[in-house]
Formats: sequence, structure tokens, C-alpha cells
Amino acid sequence: MSRRTDRSRFHRYEGGDPLAPPVDLAEALDQIGQDVMAGYSPEHAMREFLRRGGTDQAGLDDLARRVAERRREILQRHDLDGTLREVRELLDKAVLAERGQLARDITMDDSDRTLREMTLDNLPSSTAAAVSELSSYDWQSSEAREAYEQIKDLLGRELLDQRFAGMKQALEGATDEDREAISEMLSDLNDLLEKHARGEDTDEDFADFMDKHGDFFPENPENIDELLDSLAQRAAAAQRMLNSMTPEQRQELMELSQQAFGSPQLMEQLARMDANLQSLRPGEDWSGSESFDGDQGLGLGDGTGALQDLAQLEALADQLAQSHHGARLDDVDLDALARQLGDEAAVAAKTLQELERALRDSGYLKRGSDGELRLSPKAMRQLGKALLRDVADRMSGRSGARETRTTGLAGEPSGSTRRWEFGDTEPWDVPRTIGNAVLRDGGTMPVRIQVDDIEVVETEARTQAAVALLVDTSFSMAMDGRWVPMKRTALALHQLVRSRFRGDDLQLIAFGRHAQVMEIEELTALDARWAKGTNLHHGLLLANRFFRKHPNAQPVLLVVTDGEPTAHLEADGEVWFSYPPHPLTIAHSVRELDASARLGAQVTFFRLGDDPGLARFIDSMARRVDGRMVSPELDDLGAAVVGSYLGSRGPASSYREHFGDWYGGRGFWV
Repeated sequence: MSRRTDRSRFHRYEGGDPLAPPVDLAEALDQIGQDVMAGYSPEHAMREFLRRGGTDQAGLDDLARRVAERRREILQRHDLDGTLREVRELLDKAVLAERGQLARDITMDDSDRTLREMTLDNLPSSTAAAVSELSSYDWQSSEAREAYEQIKDLLGRELLDQRFAGMKQALEGATDEDREAISEMLSDLNDLLEKHARGEDTDEDFADFMDKHGDFFPENPENIDELLDSLAQRAAAAQRMLNSMTPEQRQELMELSQQAFGSPQLMEQLARMDANLQSLRPGEDWSGSESFDGDQGLGLGDGTGALQDLAQLEALADQLAQSHHGARLDDVDLDALARQLGDEAAVAAKTLQELERALRDSGYLKRGSDGELRLSPKAMRQLGKALLRDVADRMSGRSGARETRTTGLAGEPSGSTRRWEFGDTEPWDVPRTIGNAVLRDGGTMPVRIQVDDIEVVETEARTQAAVALLVDTSFSMAMDGRWVPMKRTALALHQLVRSRFRGDDLQLIAFGRHAQVMEIEELTALDARWAKGTNLHHGLLLANRFFRKHPNAQPVLLVVTDGEPTAHLEADGEVWFSYPPHPLTIAHSVRELDASARLGAQVTFFRLGDDPGLARFIDSMARRVDGRMVSPELDDLGAAVVGSYLGSRGPASSYREHFGDWYGGRGFWV
């Protein structure tokens, strides 16, 4: 029968539900963004998310845990003396049947009976030695002879099953013709392997071999290398099984193997094949071993399969660990994962692969000139939207208000329109609304307006604001867990200004031992700083410089801090630090704060922490410039800062008219 003309190859379906929607990146981006703001690199943050998984998505750690449990289960359930036990049972059965026959046979010569009984009584305790000694015994019982022949047949099938999976069952009840076919296959296989080792084989040699012996290889290898890989993996597992046995078990098995099929020729062919495979595939694990602690015996074939499973599980654990440089989730063998843990695990890994691919290919992560991944502007916008929604939810939860989508504060149309959404209070653009309805219905009369036809007029703020957000980056912010909330607040405010108050200007100023202006990408990626110093003086200097560049805008000063000023700039530009705060440092800070007030800045301090001394100091600073002090919890910091900014955009009546009672006047957040 030819196996080369009409063979087909089928592979496991590697996906989940083919009608399922694309992977949702929202949760992944949110978690990655939080880790980036906590100081992780985007690459590390992405890896951490893939390890943890999502709310309804198993992560790599969960899959690795299940792989480890599966490996532990195999080792704790089984031991490797299944074949020896089965041979012992058949031997005991044969001896018992022979003793019964000797006792019942009254025609037998007494001296002959005595001699046979002595032979059975004096059998060695070693199973292998007993089987060998009985190889020339003339069995009187047909049942005993059949049981003994089963031992030789079992050993032959088990030894073949070690190298060719499924042989034990396929050769049950094999005839002499079947055994001859196996012997011929092994001889031809060894000739092919040795010819390949010399570099003399051709594709035609492989095709001829498969045409003749293809029925022995249901995995349908396409070429000599696939055949070699399959055989070497199985043979290496068989060797590891032998290595895992006790010396006594190994010796017994070697001795028994000579009885396989009643001839040592099988072992000679298998030993020749093992030597060829080890020479051609030295990279396989031929010297490893495992420690089996169970009580469920495994035969040679099943034991080799168990060792193959263990090797596959080790490979999966390495793939899921993603520990080597350049590792990708595409390296995970989904077929092996499904075989070991089930289709559900393979689908979970496939989803993680798609998540990783989408994160890399969707533009949310970009690689900088130094080769490191960074959050792209697109990712920053997406993360900012999520944070702004969270802020709106917190604010609306206090007073029953809702998120707003107005571009500015109130009053003046911007000249643009947009689709109406639930909760909008802007006036309809009647011509656009009716035009949409007419176009949808093709001009039929009467015109019927549907919700999707409605467009509203966008409005913009009557006044422009110049907003300076000063965030404390001293070591106490990182030490007390305020680093990430500070970054989330900055990103939420940045998103609000850039998306809905585009006429405003926002400057982010980080102040620690010294102050510096930062772009939002730089601030969100900023690692925790452990240098001591809270240089509010320098931060206010930069803020006032920013206000002076926008003389026609309303200055808004927002300061987030958890400590009193402990550093200031000297006339020569050097930083002067002192703790406790020195009166000179306080004087420099107050002087710049007064300058902000003269520029007309609306000032709000956001005090973090419960230090009474800090509370008194910040309160006195706020009162000095007719400003406000806000003392939010960390979770409410973003809502407090955004609420203060919105409150500074215009009169309170106008604010409440368009935003609801999110902000209850001065002292609302205190």
C-alpha cells in the first residue's frame, strides 16, 4: 500500500470561538499604564499583565501553575515497575498452573514429577532469572505454557511500544509474519539512518521506506528530519525511563529483554536504532531522569509516554515563563498545551498571544531610538480617557452628577456640531438634524427624525485659562504610596484639557530637590526619586514664568504636595536644602506665591497626608492668597484636582448649570 500519493495532514484548530469579537485592549492598557506610572518599563508592564491575566482571562502564571500541577500529578501517581509486575503475575500464573497439572497427572512417572517440582520450587527470586531458567522447561500444562509464551510476547510488544507508540496494542496476538515484518522494518530503518548519517540518503530513499513501512508511522512524517525528530524524542524518553529506575529494576529489565519474542534479535535491532538516533540527535535529553513516587505501575510503553509528557510539560513551563531574551508568546506550543491541559487552556494561551500581538501592532506601544518600548501618544490618550471616566464616576457618585462631553464651559458656539448623546444639554443644530433625516430617508415626506439624526451645537469657553499643575516628586511621595495617584491625576487633567478645553494651556511642573517642566509622557514614565528636598520655590518660579507667557489667560495654580518646602534656589542657581524647613526657604516660597497672586492666579493646594503641622502651613499659604486647601484621600485626588480646575473655569452658577453640582464651593473637598 502506498502512503505517499494521497496522504493529508490535519492540524488542531488553534482558536476559540471563531465568531468571538477581537481582543479587548482596554483592561490591558489600563493595567499596563498603571504599572508604567509606578515605574515599570512598558515592556515589563506588558509582560506583567500577560503573566497576571485579566478579569476574565487566565494569565501565564495560571497556565504555568496548571502545568506544574499536571507534572506533579504524573510523578506522584505512577511508578515504573508496571512491566515487571505484569511479567511476575504471568510467571506466577504459569507456575501455579504447572503445579496443578503435576498434582493431577497420575500417569506421570514419580521421579519425573519430583524433578519438575524441584525445578519449580528452586526458581530464583529474581523474576528475570526465573523466566530465563524456565526458557527450556517442558511445560506439561497448556495453560502454563500459554502464560509463559505471553511473557515473551508482552516483553516484545513493550520494548517496541517504548520506541513506537501504540505498538503494544497493535501487536497483541501478533503472528510470526507480523514479527517478521517488524524485524524487516527495523533493519530497513537502521540502514536508512546510517545512510543519512553518512550523507548518502536521498528523498527517494525516504519515500521508498515510507511506501514500504508507512503503516508503522501514523504521525506521517514528511521527510527524514521529521521522522528522526519523532523517533529520537521517543527513544530519549525511553532512555530517561531506564535512568529513572532503580539499579535492580534496570538489571531485571535488561535480562528480561533477551526473552522478547523468544529471540535476542529484537534487542539487537533496537540497540542499533538507539545508537543511530543518539548520534544523529545528540541534543535530546538522553541522560535525564525523574523520581516517581506513586503506586500505579507503568509499563515500558506507557512509562516512556509519561516521560515524554514530562518533557513536554517542562518545555511548556519554559515557554510560559518567557524568561529568555526575545521570548514571545508565539513560542508557546498550543497543540502541546491542549494535549496536556485541555482545549480551554490552549484557547486562553491563544488569546494571550493575540493580546500581545495587538499591543505590539496596534500602535499603543512604540519603540524608541534606544530600542526600548514606550507608550505611544495613542496609548496615552486611551489611558487618559479611562482615568477621566474614573474621575467622572467618582465625582458623579458624590452628587448624582454625570460625565460631561462639552468642549468648553458655556456660552459661545464653537462652530462645530456633533452627534447627540444621552445626557447632552446643548441646543440642537436644526438644519443639520433635519438634513440627516432627509438623507437617511432618501427625501421621502413627511420627514421623520430619529435619535441618530440629532446633532447638537458644541460650545466653547468664553475665557482661556493657563493652568500650572505642580506635583511633588520628593522621596516621601514614593515612600508613602502617593507616586501613582499623583501621575494618574496629572494624566486625567491633561486628557480633560486636551480633549474638552482645547483653548486652555496646561503646564506640568514636577518639583523635588529642584523643579522642571515635563511633558505628560515624561511624567508618567518618571521613576520614583529618592533624593530629599521639596523645592516649591523653584516650582512656583516656573509656574509664574508660564503665566507671564499667557497674559490674556486666567492663571490657575494647582499644587499637589505632601510636605513643607525644604529647598529653594539661590541667586547663583544652586539648590539650598535644609530640614526642618529653614525660614529663608519659607520666605522664598512665600515670595513666589505672592507673585502668583499678583498675576491673578486662582490657587488650590492639595495636601496629602495627616501631618497637623503641614496642614497648618498649607492652610496659611492658601489663606494668604485667598486660595483653597483641599485634603483628599489618595483615591479622590484626581477627582479633587479636576473638580478644582472645572470650578476655576467660570462663575459658580455657570459651572453648575452645565456640569451639575460636582463642586460645592470652597471647602467642598476639605
